[in-house]
Amino acid sequence: MKITLKERKLPSGKISLLIEYYKGSEISPDGKRKHIRDYENLKMNLHGNPKNAIERKENKESMELAKKILAIREAEYYQGKFDLKTTTKGIRRFFDFFREKAEERYDSPKNYGNWTAALMHFERCIPPNTTFDDIDEAFVNRVRKYIDKEARTKSDLPLSLNSKYSYFNKFKAALRAAFDEGYLALNYATKVKSFEQAESQREYLTFQELQTLANTDCKYEVLKCAFLFSCLSGLRWSDINAMTWSEVRDEDGISRVNFRQKKTDGVEYLYISNQARELLGERCAPNDRVFVGLKYSVIYNNEIVRWCNRAGVSKHITFHSARHTNAVLLLENGADIYTVSKRLGHREIRTTQIYAKIIDTKMKEAANSIPVLNLSLD
Repeated sequence: MKITLKERKLPSGKISLLIEYYKGSEISPDGKRKHIRDYENLKMNLHGNPKNAIERKENKESMELAKKILAIREAEYYQGKFDLKTTTKGIRRFFDFFREKAEERYDSPKNYGNWTAALMHFERCIPPNTTFDDIDEAFVNRVRKYIDKEARTKSDLPLSLNSKYSYFNKFKAALRAAFDEGYLALNYATKVKSFEQAESQREYLTFQELQTLANTDCKYEVLKCAFLFSCLSGLRWSDINAMTWSEVRDEDGISRVNFRQKKTDGVEYLYISNQARELLGERCAPNDRVFVGLKYSVIYNNEIVRWCNRAGVSKHITFHSARHTNAVLLLENGADIYTVSKRLGHREIRTTQIYAKIIDTKMKEAANSIPVLNLSLD
Protein backbone atom coordinates (compact mmCIF):
# COMPACT_ATOMS: atom_id res chain seq x y z
CA MET A 1 0.00 0.00 0.00
CA LYS A 2 1.22 3.50 -0.85
CA ILE A 3 0.38 6.33 1.57
CA THR A 4 0.67 9.91 0.29
CA LEU A 5 -0.43 13.41 1.20
CA LYS A 6 -2.97 14.88 -1.22
CA GLU A 7 -4.52 18.31 -1.77
CA ARG A 8 -8.10 18.94 -2.88
CA LYS A 9 -9.29 22.38 -3.97
CA LEU A 10 -12.55 23.46 -2.33
CA PRO A 11 -15.24 25.70 -3.88
CA SER A 12 -14.26 28.38 -1.34
CA GLY A 13 -10.78 28.58 -2.87
CA LYS A 14 -9.10 26.92 0.09
CA ILE A 15 -7.23 23.64 -0.21
CA SER A 16 -8.18 20.62 1.90
CA LEU A 17 -5.44 18.23 3.02
CA LEU A 18 -6.03 14.48 2.84
CA ILE A 19 -4.04 11.29 3.14
CA GLU A 20 -4.54 8.84 0.29
CA TYR A 21 -4.15 5.10 0.91
CA TYR A 22 -3.49 3.54 -2.49
CA LYS A 23 -4.07 -0.21 -2.36
CA GLY A 24 -3.18 -1.12 -5.94
CA SER A 25 -5.50 -1.99 -8.80
CA GLU A 26 -7.41 -4.85 -10.32
CA ILE A 27 -8.73 -5.72 -13.77
CA SER A 28 -12.51 -6.01 -14.04
CA PRO A 29 -14.14 -8.69 -16.24
CA ASP A 30 -14.70 -6.12 -19.01
CA GLY A 31 -10.98 -5.33 -19.13
CA LYS A 32 -10.98 -2.00 -17.29
CA ARG A 33 -8.39 -1.28 -14.62
CA LYS A 34 -9.89 -0.22 -11.31
CA HIS A 35 -7.69 1.65 -8.83
CA ILE A 36 -8.44 1.05 -5.15
CA ARG A 37 -8.04 4.06 -2.87
CA ASP A 38 -9.19 5.20 0.57
CA TYR A 39 -8.91 8.72 1.95
CA GLU A 40 -8.51 10.26 5.39
CA ASN A 41 -9.62 13.88 5.69
CA LEU A 42 -7.16 15.65 7.98
CA LYS A 43 -9.67 18.48 8.53
CA MET A 44 -6.97 21.04 7.78
CA ASN A 45 -7.16 23.68 5.05
CA LEU A 46 -4.55 25.78 3.28
CA HIS A 47 -5.10 29.25 1.92
CA GLY A 48 -5.31 28.81 -1.86
CA ASN A 49 -3.62 32.13 -2.58
CA PRO A 50 -2.02 33.41 0.65
CA LYS A 51 -2.25 37.19 0.67
CA ASN A 52 0.02 38.07 3.55
CA ALA A 53 2.73 36.79 5.88
CA ILE A 54 0.18 35.48 8.39
CA GLU A 55 -1.57 33.26 5.82
CA ARG A 56 1.79 32.04 4.48
CA LYS A 57 2.82 31.16 8.04
CA GLU A 58 -0.47 29.30 8.63
CA ASN A 59 0.07 27.33 5.41
CA LYS A 60 3.58 26.38 6.45
CA GLU A 61 2.49 25.23 9.91
CA SER A 62 -0.44 23.22 8.50
CA MET A 63 1.81 21.48 5.96
CA GLU A 64 4.38 20.61 8.63
CA LEU A 65 1.65 19.11 10.82
CA ALA A 66 0.15 17.21 7.88
CA LYS A 67 3.55 15.70 7.04
CA LYS A 68 3.99 14.60 10.64
CA ILE A 69 0.60 12.90 10.56
CA LEU A 70 1.60 11.25 7.27
CA ALA A 71 4.74 9.86 8.91
CA ILE A 72 2.65 8.50 11.79
CA ARG A 73 0.19 6.85 9.37
CA GLU A 74 3.05 5.20 7.50
CA ALA A 75 4.41 3.82 10.77
CA GLU A 76 0.93 2.65 11.77
CA TYR A 77 0.54 0.85 8.45
CA TYR A 78 3.70 -1.17 9.00
CA GLN A 79 2.58 -1.99 12.52
CA GLY A 80 -0.67 -3.34 11.11
CA LYS A 81 1.01 -5.09 8.20
CA PHE A 82 3.23 -7.10 10.52
CA ASP A 83 0.58 -7.66 13.21
CA LEU A 84 2.14 -5.05 15.49
CA LYS A 85 -1.15 -3.50 16.57
CA THR A 86 -0.54 -0.80 19.15
CA THR A 87 -2.49 -0.77 22.39
CA THR A 88 -3.18 2.94 21.81
CA LYS A 89 -5.07 2.25 18.58
CA GLY A 90 -6.82 -0.73 20.10
CA ILE A 91 -8.68 1.45 22.59
CA ARG A 92 -10.32 3.56 19.89
CA ARG A 93 -14.10 3.19 19.79
CA PHE A 94 -15.48 1.31 16.81
CA PHE A 95 -18.31 3.79 16.22
CA ASP A 96 -15.94 6.77 16.03
CA PHE A 97 -14.02 4.95 13.32
CA PHE A 98 -17.19 3.88 11.46
CA ARG A 99 -18.58 7.44 11.45
CA GLU A 100 -15.25 8.68 10.10
CA LYS A 101 -15.46 6.19 7.23
CA ALA A 102 -19.04 7.25 6.55
CA GLU A 103 -18.02 10.92 6.37
CA GLU A 104 -15.41 10.07 3.74
CA ARG A 105 -18.36 9.14 1.48
CA TYR A 106 -20.16 12.45 2.00
CA ASP A 107 -19.57 13.56 -1.59
CA SER A 108 -21.45 10.47 -2.81
CA PRO A 109 -24.98 11.03 -1.42
CA LYS A 110 -26.35 7.54 -2.12
CA ASN A 111 -23.32 5.73 -0.69
CA TYR A 112 -23.21 8.10 2.30
CA GLY A 113 -26.89 7.42 2.93
CA ASN A 114 -26.27 3.67 2.91
CA TRP A 115 -23.44 4.04 5.45
CA THR A 116 -25.53 6.18 7.80
CA ALA A 117 -28.50 3.80 7.49
CA ALA A 118 -26.21 0.87 8.33
CA LEU A 119 -24.86 2.79 11.33
CA MET A 120 -28.40 3.16 12.69
CA HIS A 121 -28.77 -0.64 12.79
CA PHE A 122 -25.32 -1.27 14.27
CA GLU A 123 -26.05 1.17 17.09
CA ARG A 124 -28.89 -1.16 18.15
CA CYS A 125 -26.72 -4.24 18.51
CA ILE A 126 -23.23 -2.97 19.38
CA PRO A 127 -22.54 -1.33 22.78
CA PRO A 128 -21.58 2.36 22.26
CA ASN A 129 -18.19 2.08 23.99
CA THR A 130 -17.01 -0.96 22.03
CA THR A 131 -13.34 -0.60 21.14
CA PHE A 132 -11.20 -2.46 18.64
CA ASP A 133 -9.76 -4.47 21.54
CA ASP A 134 -13.28 -5.88 22.02
CA ILE A 135 -13.58 -7.12 18.44
CA ASP A 136 -13.04 -10.79 17.66
CA GLU A 137 -14.59 -13.40 15.38
CA ALA A 138 -17.44 -14.11 17.81
CA PHE A 139 -18.28 -10.37 17.87
CA VAL A 140 -18.43 -10.22 14.08
CA ASN A 141 -20.71 -13.26 13.92
CA ARG A 142 -23.05 -11.70 16.51
CA VAL A 143 -23.41 -8.61 14.34
CA ARG A 144 -24.16 -10.78 11.30
CA LYS A 145 -26.78 -12.74 13.25
CA TYR A 146 -28.45 -9.51 14.37
CA ILE A 147 -28.66 -8.16 10.81
CA ASP A 148 -30.00 -11.50 9.58
CA LYS A 149 -32.53 -12.31 12.30
CA GLU A 150 -33.36 -9.27 14.43
CA ALA A 151 -32.88 -6.01 12.52
CA ARG A 152 -36.11 -4.27 11.51
CA THR A 153 -37.10 -1.45 9.18
CA LYS A 154 -38.85 1.75 10.30
CA SER A 155 -42.11 -0.05 9.48
CA ASP A 156 -41.10 -2.87 11.84
CA LEU A 157 -40.54 -5.33 9.01
CA PRO A 158 -37.57 -7.70 8.58
CA LEU A 159 -34.78 -6.36 6.37
CA SER A 160 -34.86 -7.35 2.73
CA LEU A 161 -32.05 -9.56 1.44
CA ASN A 162 -30.53 -6.61 -0.43
CA SER A 163 -30.60 -4.45 2.73
CA LYS A 164 -28.82 -7.19 4.68
CA TYR A 165 -26.26 -7.44 1.86
CA SER A 166 -25.70 -3.67 1.77
CA TYR A 167 -25.51 -2.99 5.53
CA PHE A 168 -23.29 -5.94 6.39
CA ASN A 169 -20.92 -5.10 3.54
CA LYS A 170 -20.47 -1.64 5.09
CA PHE A 171 -19.56 -3.36 8.36
CA LYS A 172 -17.03 -5.55 6.57
CA ALA A 173 -15.61 -2.54 4.72
CA ALA A 174 -15.01 -0.84 8.07
CA LEU A 175 -13.27 -3.96 9.41
CA ARG A 176 -11.02 -4.12 6.33
CA ALA A 177 -10.12 -0.46 6.71
CA ALA A 178 -9.42 -0.96 10.42
CA PHE A 179 -7.05 -3.81 9.59
CA ASP A 180 -5.30 -1.79 6.88
CA GLU A 181 -4.80 1.11 9.29
CA GLY A 182 -3.49 -1.01 12.14
CA TYR A 183 -6.48 -0.94 14.49
CA LEU A 184 -6.93 -4.72 14.16
CA ALA A 185 -4.24 -7.39 13.99
CA LEU A 186 -6.53 -9.68 11.96
CA ASN A 187 -8.76 -8.93 9.00
CA TYR A 188 -12.03 -10.23 10.42
CA ALA A 189 -13.85 -9.28 7.22
CA THR A 190 -12.36 -12.38 5.59
CA LYS A 191 -13.62 -14.66 8.37
CA VAL A 192 -17.34 -14.13 7.91
CA LYS A 193 -19.60 -14.76 4.92
CA SER A 194 -21.51 -11.92 3.27
CA PHE A 195 -25.22 -12.13 2.48
CA GLU A 196 -26.33 -13.03 -1.02
CA GLN A 197 -27.60 -10.15 -3.11
CA ALA A 198 -31.15 -10.58 -4.38
CA GLU A 199 -31.82 -9.83 -8.03
CA SER A 200 -33.83 -6.62 -8.21
CA GLN A 201 -36.77 -6.12 -10.55
CA ARG A 202 -35.97 -3.65 -13.31
CA GLU A 203 -39.01 -1.86 -14.68
CA TYR A 204 -38.80 -0.75 -18.31
CA LEU A 205 -40.94 0.44 -21.21
CA THR A 206 -41.63 -1.56 -24.33
CA PHE A 207 -41.07 0.23 -27.63
CA GLN A 208 -44.83 0.70 -28.07
CA GLU A 209 -45.17 2.12 -24.56
CA LEU A 210 -42.25 4.46 -25.22
CA GLN A 211 -43.86 5.57 -28.49
CA THR A 212 -47.15 6.29 -26.70
CA LEU A 213 -45.32 8.21 -23.99
CA ALA A 214 -43.47 10.28 -26.59
CA ASN A 215 -46.84 11.26 -28.13
CA THR A 216 -48.33 12.22 -24.74
CA ASP A 217 -48.06 15.69 -23.22
CA CYS A 218 -45.78 16.16 -20.20
CA LYS A 219 -46.20 19.21 -17.98
CA TYR A 220 -42.45 19.94 -18.06
CA GLU A 221 -40.91 19.89 -21.53
CA VAL A 222 -37.33 19.69 -20.21
CA LEU A 223 -38.26 16.60 -18.17
CA LYS A 224 -39.84 14.94 -21.22
CA CYS A 225 -36.77 15.61 -23.41
CA ALA A 226 -34.37 14.42 -20.71
CA PHE A 227 -36.34 11.22 -20.04
CA LEU A 228 -36.63 10.35 -23.74
CA PHE A 229 -32.94 11.13 -24.20
CA SER A 230 -32.12 8.67 -21.42
CA CYS A 231 -34.29 6.03 -23.13
CA LEU A 232 -32.34 6.53 -26.38
CA SER A 233 -28.86 6.88 -24.85
CA GLY A 234 -28.91 4.95 -21.56
CA LEU A 235 -27.32 7.80 -19.59
CA ARG A 236 -28.05 8.05 -15.86
CA TRP A 237 -29.99 10.92 -14.32
CA SER A 238 -26.85 12.29 -12.62
CA ASP A 239 -24.91 12.44 -15.90
CA ILE A 240 -27.81 13.95 -17.84
CA ASN A 241 -28.48 16.54 -15.15
CA ALA A 242 -24.83 17.65 -15.10
CA MET A 243 -24.25 17.51 -18.88
CA THR A 244 -22.80 20.65 -20.43
CA TRP A 245 -22.43 21.53 -24.10
CA SER A 246 -18.66 21.07 -23.90
CA GLU A 247 -19.35 17.32 -23.50
CA VAL A 248 -21.49 17.10 -26.65
CA ARG A 249 -19.39 16.58 -29.77
CA ASP A 250 -20.86 16.90 -33.30
CA GLU A 251 -18.27 15.61 -35.76
CA ASP A 252 -18.79 14.62 -39.43
CA GLY A 253 -22.52 14.08 -38.99
CA ILE A 254 -22.05 11.87 -35.92
CA SER A 255 -22.72 12.93 -32.35
CA ARG A 256 -21.30 11.62 -29.13
CA VAL A 257 -21.11 12.60 -25.48
CA ASN A 258 -17.71 12.65 -23.77
CA PHE A 259 -18.23 12.69 -20.01
CA ARG A 260 -17.06 11.37 -16.65
CA GLN A 261 -19.64 9.14 -14.97
CA LYS A 262 -20.79 10.56 -11.64
CA LYS A 263 -21.31 7.08 -10.17
CA THR A 264 -18.10 5.30 -11.24
CA ASP A 265 -15.84 8.30 -12.03
CA GLY A 266 -14.93 6.54 -15.29
CA VAL A 267 -14.45 8.54 -18.51
CA GLU A 268 -16.93 7.50 -21.22
CA TYR A 269 -17.28 8.24 -24.94
CA LEU A 270 -20.88 7.52 -25.89
CA TYR A 271 -22.15 7.73 -29.48
CA ILE A 272 -25.78 8.81 -29.70
CA SER A 273 -28.37 8.55 -32.47
CA ASN A 274 -29.48 11.52 -34.58
CA GLN A 275 -32.86 11.47 -32.83
CA ALA A 276 -31.19 11.54 -29.41
CA ARG A 277 -29.11 14.52 -30.57
CA GLU A 278 -32.26 16.35 -31.71
CA LEU A 279 -33.65 16.08 -28.19
CA LEU A 280 -30.71 18.15 -26.92
CA GLY A 281 -31.75 21.18 -28.99
CA GLU A 282 -29.60 24.03 -30.26
CA ARG A 283 -26.01 24.25 -29.08
CA CYS A 284 -25.25 26.91 -26.46
CA ALA A 285 -22.10 28.11 -24.67
CA PRO A 286 -19.63 25.32 -23.71
CA ASN A 287 -20.20 25.64 -19.97
CA ASP A 288 -23.99 25.92 -20.19
CA ARG A 289 -26.08 22.97 -19.03
CA VAL A 290 -27.82 21.10 -21.83
CA PHE A 291 -31.06 20.53 -19.93
CA VAL A 292 -31.60 23.93 -18.35
CA GLY A 293 -34.13 23.82 -15.51
CA LEU A 294 -33.92 20.07 -14.95
CA LYS A 295 -33.77 19.26 -11.26
CA TYR A 296 -34.31 16.37 -8.89
CA SER A 297 -37.53 16.99 -6.97
CA VAL A 298 -40.70 15.33 -5.76
CA ILE A 299 -42.64 17.49 -8.24
CA TYR A 300 -40.70 16.10 -11.22
CA ASN A 301 -40.86 12.53 -9.91
CA ASN A 302 -44.62 12.77 -9.49
CA GLU A 303 -45.00 14.24 -12.96
CA ILE A 304 -43.33 11.15 -14.47
CA VAL A 305 -46.03 9.04 -12.80
CA ARG A 306 -48.82 11.35 -14.01
CA TRP A 307 -47.33 11.47 -17.51
CA CYS A 308 -47.30 7.67 -17.66
CA ASN A 309 -50.89 7.55 -16.39
CA ARG A 310 -52.00 9.93 -19.15
CA ALA A 311 -50.26 7.65 -21.66
CA GLY A 312 -52.01 4.58 -20.26
CA VAL A 313 -48.79 3.06 -18.91
CA SER A 314 -49.65 1.40 -15.61
CA LYS A 315 -46.09 0.34 -14.69
CA HIS A 316 -44.20 2.00 -11.82
CA ILE A 317 -41.85 4.09 -13.96
CA THR A 318 -39.10 6.29 -12.52
CA PHE A 319 -36.45 8.30 -14.34
CA HIS A 320 -34.02 5.39 -13.90
CA SER A 321 -36.48 3.16 -15.78
CA ALA A 322 -35.39 5.03 -18.91
CA ARG A 323 -31.92 3.50 -18.56
CA HIS A 324 -33.45 0.02 -18.22
CA THR A 325 -35.58 0.74 -21.29
CA ASN A 326 -32.49 1.59 -23.32
CA ALA A 327 -30.78 -1.69 -22.37
CA VAL A 328 -33.83 -3.80 -23.25
CA LEU A 329 -34.40 -2.02 -26.58
CA LEU A 330 -30.75 -2.44 -27.58
CA LEU A 331 -30.80 -6.18 -26.85
CA GLU A 332 -34.16 -6.66 -28.56
CA ASN A 333 -32.81 -5.01 -31.68
CA GLY A 334 -29.67 -7.08 -32.06
CA ALA A 335 -26.99 -5.39 -29.98
CA ASP A 336 -24.67 -7.90 -28.29
CA ILE A 337 -24.45 -7.93 -24.51
CA TYR A 338 -20.81 -6.75 -24.43
CA THR A 339 -21.68 -3.63 -26.47
CA VAL A 340 -24.67 -2.89 -24.22
CA SER A 341 -22.48 -3.31 -21.15
CA LYS A 342 -19.92 -0.85 -22.55
CA ARG A 343 -22.60 1.69 -23.46
CA LEU A 344 -24.16 1.55 -20.01
CA GLY A 345 -20.75 1.89 -18.36
CA HIS A 346 -21.13 -1.28 -16.30
CA ARG A 347 -17.98 -2.43 -14.54
CA GLU A 348 -19.06 -6.06 -14.63
CA ILE A 349 -20.89 -7.77 -17.47
CA ARG A 350 -22.98 -9.78 -15.00
CA THR A 351 -24.80 -6.53 -14.24
CA THR A 352 -25.88 -6.36 -17.87
CA GLN A 353 -26.86 -10.02 -17.99
CA ILE A 354 -29.94 -9.19 -15.91
CA TYR A 355 -31.36 -7.48 -19.00
CA ALA A 356 -30.63 -10.56 -21.08
CA LYS A 357 -32.90 -12.51 -18.72
CA ILE A 358 -35.68 -10.02 -19.44
CA ILE A 359 -35.26 -10.66 -23.16
CA ASP A 360 -35.40 -14.42 -22.60
CA THR A 361 -38.71 -13.98 -20.77
CA LYS A 362 -40.14 -11.95 -23.65
CA MET A 363 -39.08 -14.62 -26.15
CA LYS A 364 -40.93 -17.22 -24.11
CA GLU A 365 -44.01 -15.00 -24.16
CA ALA A 366 -43.65 -14.59 -27.93
CA ALA A 367 -43.80 -18.36 -28.38
CA ASN A 368 -47.53 -18.27 -27.65
CA SER A 369 -48.28 -14.96 -29.38
CA ILE A 370 -49.32 -16.54 -32.70
CA PRO A 371 -53.13 -17.08 -32.90
CA VAL A 372 -54.32 -20.66 -32.57
CA LEU A 373 -54.99 -22.33 -35.93
CA ASN A 374 -58.19 -24.18 -36.69
CA LEU A 375 -56.69 -27.50 -37.61
CA SER A 376 -58.32 -30.65 -38.83
CA LEU A 377 -55.70 -33.34 -38.83
CA ASP A 378 -56.37 -36.91 -39.95
